[in-house]
Amino acid sequence: MTFIIDNNTTYRIPNNPASPIQHAWEMIKRDHLEVFGDAPVIALSEEERGDVVFRYAVPEDGCPERPEAFCFRFIKVGMRMELHIAAVDDLGLVYGMLEYSGRYLGVDPFWFWADLPPKKRSQIEVIAGDYHSPEPVVRFRGWFVNDEVCLIGWKEAYPPTQDVWQPVFEALLRCGGNMVIPGTDLPKHGIHAELAAEMGLWVTHHHAEPLGAEMFLRAYPGKKASYHENSELFEALWEEAIEKQKNMNIVWVLSFRGQGDEPFWIQDPAFDTPAKRGEMISRVVRKQYDMVRSKVADPKCCVALYGEISELYKAGHIDISKDIIKVWADNGYGKMVSRRNGNENRRIPALPELQDEGKHGIYYHVTFHDLQASNHLTMFPASADLIKGEIDGAFRLGAKDYLLVNSGNIRPHVYTLDLIRELWMHGEVKVEDHLQGFVRRMYSAANKEISELYRDYARNTISYGPNEDDRAGDEFYHHPARKIVGHWLQGKTDHQSQSQLYWATGNVDFPEQVEWFSRKCTDAVPGWLDLKTRIERLLPELAESERLRVRDHLQLHIELHLSGCEGFDRLGKAYSAYLHGNYPLAFVYASQAMWKYQEGVIVLHEAEHGKWKHFYQADWLTNITSTVQNMDTLRRWLRMHGDSPDFFLWYKQFLMPETEKYIYLENTHRNPLSDDELAIGLAAKFGV
Repeated sequence: MTFIIDNNTTYRIPNNPASPIQHAWEMIKRDHLEVFGDAPVIALSEEERGDVVFRYAVPEDGCPERPEAFCFRFIKVGMRMELHIAAVDDLGLVYGMLEYSGRYLGVDPFWFWADLPPKKRSQIEVIAGDYHSPEPVVRFRGWFVNDEVCLIGWKEAYPPTQDVWQPVFEALLRCGGNMVIPGTDLPKHGIHAELAAEMGLWVTHHHAEPLGAEMFLRAYPGKKASYHENSELFEALWEEAIEKQKNMNIVWVLSFRGQGDEPFWIQDPAFDTPAKRGEMISRVVRKQYDMVRSKVADPKCCVALYGEISELYKAGHIDISKDIIKVWADNGYGKMVSRRNGNENRRIPALPELQDEGKHGIYYHVTFHDLQASNHLTMFPASADLIKGEIDGAFRLGAKDYLLVNSGNIRPHVYTLDLIRELWMHGEVKVEDHLQGFVRRMYSAANKEISELYRDYARNTISYGPNEDDRAGDEFYHHPARKIVGHWLQGKTDHQSQSQLYWATGNVDFPEQVEWFSRKCTDAVPGWLDLKTRIERLLPELAESERLRVRDHLQLHIELHLSGCEGFDRLGKAYSAYLHGNYPLAFVYASQAMWKYQEGVIVLHEAEHGKWKHFYQADWLTNITSTVQNMDTLRRWLRMHGDSPDFFLWYKQFLMPETEKYIYLENTHRNPLSDDELAIGLAAKFGV
């Protein structure tokens, strides 16, 4: 039998719906209006007839008896049929409502972030058949909306308001997520945590903010941030946080790091051995756990084994209750090993041992910010196979109780977030099948070519080290470049290398460091140019909306890599010319570096159409604009080498017609060329 959904379909929801149900109903109303052109009809009470009924389950429904479960039941009532979507709890009903929206109304989980509205329809025919929701493989699964400067800078209000956060939480719910860290160190009066809870999500905390408490030094300026000396002050903050959140669904983070997300012993050097440090962390975690249990029945708790805490735990210095989920973290580049810290990269495996009892989960980055080579504005730089392999490996070792994904600003990372959606729901994914399905959802034409572009994107990212995860994101072109310019202009090039670049180049002379980065980028340019050409070739095959989607979700990323590579290539050439005393040529190359980096700013602006106006204006982390300014500073400094003080000498030497060079009157030539004008003229003269 078939069930018809159309403009006359009547919906029924529970009386006095809980806030998660009310939020989900607002989504259904909007989706129905988008598909059929008119607002839906709603029954005014639970006694009225409804064609689509959202309700809580009763025993005869046979709905799975577990948290968040829901089922679809097609029920014949007289001569008509009703679709009942029943669930065991609020979040289950939210998932059921959103499953209806996706399955029947055709609303994509990332419709907002990919500008992908559902198709207009006059009616939808549904084959009647019962459905049980599958049990997600991971119990707590969600996003850490971290390094979210684009979300912060997108709108004028700070902290971000509901119109920014609601699409984030909706997308997470549509992906089957149930947990979120809503932002990084945002003011406590912001709506972010409250709205997440209202929409049915479990709220959890940054590992640097245990229990979601206020930062110690923010609450007690001038006091020493030492638990050893000021335990009662720390505990007062924890008590306050527990009291505030005790009636919410919270995954409580138990942890003890120092202020500013660094090891606590940096500020408390008395803890000078691993044993002392581990004992303190164990003691604090036990105290926090006891405090939560005194106020909350059956609390869900976790502890982040991040950085140094992971190493202390593996060495046997930290003791954690089996009831607490131990959360292991990747290195920011998708590999489940300890992260690089400056130039130290020990790559200690960051996964539980098979014999490690208790509950385990992982914290995983599809985007990262580390001022070295991470991806912030661009997609994950390694292959999707790496993500699948690492998460598969964690699941095999029992880390299925928790999966928190660093989701960044959402919009640049739709593909990888969708991939992980499959993993946390089903426990496995066929990367190629997922890619083809994702591309079909996004585009109605050129599916083969677009799928190949996604594959080749990861193949073209710069491999800067020996490991499969040593792949460069957008920050590779900017933070090292600015460090090079700063080192150069401070006059340190003759007597010391730039130690902050050893993670990439090793301890070599500064000219070799510059050449290493420049060569890596120069070698990558042809690959990025090829991808750009292929995109431009297929754009005419696509509808206008799909051309825009390709530009925003593929071409933007490719051009950020291309402009970064070309900018670094010119920076290397500028330094080489400088070493050879050819200052005019160095000036030209520095100008070209600036122009190439400026292209990255331009493509960000081009992606700020429609509702995305100002989305990238707060690019404060990769900070392409800062790189442009650094190149401008460099070229101005180089122009001082021979064109100063009148800034007319290089024009006279290289550009002035020979017939004028020796007869002009200086008092009639007092308006020097601008930097751009001079660089363009010299570039043509030098043929570069």
